[in-house]
Amino acid sequence: MRHYAGYSLLILSLFVAALPAAAQDVGIESRIDAILQNMTLDEKIGQTAMRGTSSRDEGSLSNELIEAVRSGRIGTMLNVTDRDIMDELQRIAVEESAHGIPIIFSRDVIHGYKTIFPIPLGLAATWNPDIVEEGARISAEEATTQGIRWTFAPAIDITRDPRWGRIAESPGEDPYLGSVLARAYVRGFQGDDLTDTRRMAATAKHFAAYGAAEGGRDYNTASLSENVLRDIYLPPFEAAIEEGVATFMTSFNDVNGVPATGSRYLLQNVLRGEWGFDGLVVSDWESVTEMIAHGFAADDKDAARLAANAGVDVEMTSRTYEDYLHELIDEGAFSQAQLDELVRNILRVKLRLGLFENPYIDRSRDDVILSDAHLAASREAAVQSFVLLENHNERLPLSKDVSVAVIGPLADAPHEQLGTWTFDGDESHSRTPLDAITELLGEERVRFAPALDYSRERDTARFDDAVAAAAESDVVLFFGGEEAILSGEAHSRANIDLPGAQEALIHRLAETGKPIVLVVMAGRPITLGNVLDHVDAVLMAWHPGTMAGPALADVLFGDAEPQGRLPVTWPKVVGQVPIYYNHPNTGRPPDDASFVHMDDIPIKAWQSSLGNTSHYLDAGFTPQYFFGYGLGYTTFGYDNLQLSADSMPVDGGLTVRADVTNTGDRRGTEVVQLYVRDLVGDIVRPVRELKDFRRITLDPGETTTVEFVLDGAELSFHNQLLERVTEPGEFHVWIGPNAAEGLQGSFYIR
Repeated sequence: MRHYAGYSLLILSLFVAALPAAAQDVGIESRIDAILQNMTLDEKIGQTAMRGTSSRDEGSLSNELIEAVRSGRIGTMLNVTDRDIMDELQRIAVEESAHGIPIIFSRDVIHGYKTIFPIPLGLAATWNPDIVEEGARISAEEATTQGIRWTFAPAIDITRDPRWGRIAESPGEDPYLGSVLARAYVRGFQGDDLTDTRRMAATAKHFAAYGAAEGGRDYNTASLSENVLRDIYLPPFEAAIEEGVATFMTSFNDVNGVPATGSRYLLQNVLRGEWGFDGLVVSDWESVTEMIAHGFAADDKDAARLAANAGVDVEMTSRTYEDYLHELIDEGAFSQAQLDELVRNILRVKLRLGLFENPYIDRSRDDVILSDAHLAASREAAVQSFVLLENHNERLPLSKDVSVAVIGPLADAPHEQLGTWTFDGDESHSRTPLDAITELLGEERVRFAPALDYSRERDTARFDDAVAAAAESDVVLFFGGEEAILSGEAHSRANIDLPGAQEALIHRLAETGKPIVLVVMAGRPITLGNVLDHVDAVLMAWHPGTMAGPALADVLFGDAEPQGRLPVTWPKVVGQVPIYYNHPNTGRPPDDASFVHMDDIPIKAWQSSLGNTSHYLDAGFTPQYFFGYGLGYTTFGYDNLQLSADSMPVDGGLTVRADVTNTGDRRGTEVVQLYVRDLVGDIVRPVRELKDFRRITLDPGETTTVEFVLDGAELSFHNQLLERVTEPGEFHVWIGPNAAEGLQGSFYIR
């Protein structure tokens, strides 16, 4: 009888799959109705259960696990990666369970599976949604060969705090850029057809405001206004829904006192109600039971009640649903109708994935793993992610005739260059900077003296070796930063200088008088004030992935140019944090004329407000580098800003254009950025807001006109009544290379 149930389900599913999309939705809902009406209460509860194992454990076939699958007590599984085990568990679910409902196998596939791309913050620095989409597509293509059809990515947490470890996984600080990239990730992972076995369900995480964790401390509280929540932190999630994202994950943090996993406001009012999301919501790892530690739930049973009533469909690894939902239903604290809705959301995703038709692993595509095409894509993504921060006297690109001293803890660190959240990356496939530079220049012109074995090392015993190598070379290439483990989940830092003895080593190397090119490989912006005066060029490489070495060699020696732009504001010192470009102006905005540095204050000066503006006496009011900033190997000029009109109606639009010229002697790429400012609003508006951007590539002397179209909806915000409005008034507009420069114009909304 069990075989017959599964066979009938397969026939109906194949029929539904052949229907047009609109009819498929109707067919899917009908199929869900048919399944639900035959399920027992315990079987329904079983669909909400995600059993997980450590990311290091491939999983095992215990008798308890087999029986749990056979009896329908597991709906999804996490971190099982042995294909034989996966197929056997799937066979039991499909052929031996009462209703033949397949399991979804899931894993954190964040910025690559075997072919590792730059960390997400590095991908954000490309300002190239095509690169992001292609990276996600390749990640899905590789991971699905192992039976993984659900990834817990993308993390689209906007953050303004580089101390937060998970900034490495984020798209940065801007809601517009974050929304563009959220869409690209969803397209890449999911494609146009989720039933394609090369695609996987994406997860918009972490919902919500995880990047606003207080003090940059992971898991911490997020206290923020409703306006900031809606205008800064929520837009990427709404964009993901508009792109068709299959699942959402709740965040660990509380938002204004309510843990996200138990927030009916976030999950019911906003996600389901306002946005109409009909996919699956999964908790983060044991975030249901962590509501007890928050002080929001009294015990496991209470945690189950709160999460289930909020609308969490799948409980990751903890088992409060399994232990208490039946009891809660009996007591009237949760209803069978509510449980049916949770299960409906789960079954809908399984049907959309086509798991009923194709439950088993396609093992015919193993040759895509680490293929030449995938490695080439990883290399190009890395090239486009690198941000050139300093280039004094045009030190870069280097001639291929120079001799180099390759120094620093990350010059030959194949594991570290992969970055955070690379469970399946294999360092044996990493191409390191030392490898690539030696291949390019030959062993006779490369002197390798790392001096430090890892980024945190404080032992200076080998500094003399590095100094000697530098003295005998034309140029020092210093590969520093932080190990992969120093960023990511639970890896927040209060001090974001170069760790260990790296600064001291750079100071020693500077004494040789040889030019120093600093390549920073890290999961966050690193405060560089202690070394900037000692180096000639600074290239931010993030953690670039498998092909870090060849990509860096391409850029350092001029076969490619650095094309990245900062997706976050880069502080001078950690005491400036939070510092971000789209801040309110305050009643006393700072400026160069009024600023007085503490070193310039006379001894026993009369007590005064020293300019009466908002600044730090020691760090001023500007960052080290602005959002959107990045240099290349040529220069660009901006001219002839034009607006199609000086005003527009609230529901209208206007065109803004400017001429951009490559004023250098080398072909190059520019990221042209459009910013606006609403001068007066019902809620104080930011000094600038990114509204669009274009990547252009021009030959020397070439000019192109870059055109943007602004409409009234893009200029809207949430007012004091939390209504989304576009208000009449004056606006400033800029076209430029970053958030601090550009051609300025103005217009009115009438």
